[in-house]
Amino acid sequence: MNRREFWMRSFAGALPIFQAKSPRGLDFTLQNSPTSQKYLIETMPGGVALFDYNNDGLLDIFLVNGGHISAATAEKFDRDNPRYWNRLYRQNKDGSFTDVTEAAGLAHAGLGNYGMGAAVGDYDNDGWPDLFVTSYGRNVLYHNNGDGTFTDVTQKAGVAGGGWSVSAGFFDFDNDGHLDLFVTRYMDWDMARSKSCDGAWRTYCPPGEFPVTTNLLYRNRGDGTFEDVSEKSGIASQKGRALGVCFADYDGDGFTDIFVSNDGMQQYLFHNNRNGTFTECALDSGAALSDDGKPMSGMGTVLQDYDNDGLPDIIVTDLPRQIYSLYHNDGKGMFSNHSLETGLSSLTAGSSGWGVGLEDFDNDGWKDLLVAQSHVLDNVEAIDHSLHYLELPLLAMNQKGRFARADSGLTTPIAGRGLAFGDLNNDGWLDAVMTVLGGPPVVLMNRGGNAHWLSITLRGKKSNRDGLGARVSVNGQTRFATTSGSYISASDKRLHFGLGADASANIEISWPSGVKQTLAGVRSNQFLEISETSTMER
Repeated sequence: MNRREFWMRSFAGALPIFQAKSPRGLDFTLQNSPTSQKYLIETMPGGVALFDYNNDGLLDIFLVNGGHISAATAEKFDRDNPRYWNRLYRQNKDGSFTDVTEAAGLAHAGLGNYGMGAAVGDYDNDGWPDLFVTSYGRNVLYHNNGDGTFTDVTQKAGVAGGGWSVSAGFFDFDNDGHLDLFVTRYMDWDMARSKSCDGAWRTYCPPGEFPVTTNLLYRNRGDGTFEDVSEKSGIASQKGRALGVCFADYDGDGFTDIFVSNDGMQQYLFHNNRNGTFTECALDSGAALSDDGKPMSGMGTVLQDYDNDGLPDIIVTDLPRQIYSLYHNDGKGMFSNHSLETGLSSLTAGSSGWGVGLEDFDNDGWKDLLVAQSHVLDNVEAIDHSLHYLELPLLAMNQKGRFARADSGLTTPIAGRGLAFGDLNNDGWLDAVMTVLGGPPVVLMNRGGNAHWLSITLRGKKSNRDGLGARVSVNGQTRFATTSGSYISASDKRLHFGLGADASANIEISWPSGVKQTLAGVRSNQFLEISETSTMER
């Protein structure tokens, strides 16, 4: 089959990419407890993580719940009540799910914790993925014991944080082989100081009504504990209203950098100075403001290469009439806004975006865009008849660097928030799970097709065990290994590449350790594990 035949068979008269399903056993409802008091935390949860917690080869689903809000419970949030637990669902071989929350030791999310998001990473390099849960309140690090259970090691590890944490992610900023942890915090806020903004309608107040705060950076000591280096690294020198975070080496110097999406202000790009410190340079680099030079309501974010030039680009979702920003990586540490050139401006001008990902859903070799959408204000339609609270997700297919709207397979508008990606049924076609305020998650199963693909699992030796931070190129495409990005969510660590009509692949890996590794003529349509070599391969 030549490339023209492949294209015609893949797109002519095609069904929607996804089919929305409700897998048996996945009986979760995201309890955000909206009240007439309009506490801002009500509209911000909840995260989702796709990871294989028991290493049986099947992705499992962890869902973060909010909590109960009332004057009677104050800030306890009733998290001992099973209705408000976070939930872990183990995937069975037949595609159904079993709730293993209690058996896994993840019940009782903690009084005083209103749940937000999740991050996944093997912080102790023992081969079992660990789980970090953010909250308004105390954050929790769960160590994976390797026997189907988790242990709360927050106190020992020293990562409880405090205040209002939102997104988080594991990455190795000093290339010592141990995963460090970054946590975004939204604002200096608590329920006692909360207020609603009254006009003709009572609404959630905009972020500018509350003080800014600092993010958190923890360095992994390698002994099961973390050091809070927020101050000495320079991260805490920049206060903001952070929601999303993503990681990649944007300037090719071998060290992972950090992008943070801020709400109602400029965005932050923390350049890794390779000495344990960071310099915030978004304004100088061209990745701080909208295309017309204004602050943005940054929410979700992703840092991957959308145009196959080998450099990671940035997408930030925000509120309607601001348009989602696409910062094209121009090289030499500089970015330019390409929302107009890529078609993203016309696709997003009237929408509010949260979780977001750049993934190749049709396996044609170009990363497509999926966004969970819904306005912040649950009464926005009464305030502005041109806007909508509930929205359909945005699916935009990548046509060689320009995005075109496609049918997501979902027909009912929802209040989408968290969004994570992974191949749930191991068929070589990427799926997605989206959380919904006040409702069950949406599972978008990829219908598949005829194109070729390759899924890569990295096994670090000198680098961290999962190779997070590695740069991997396959047949002219590049991915940066991470489980982070989107909004308050964690995706499968496997690196997925669509190969189109190519039946084989050439692979180049730049490991965080500095090792360069190549593999030629690799067969397509397989799940491939690649171990880091001890010497350079050329």
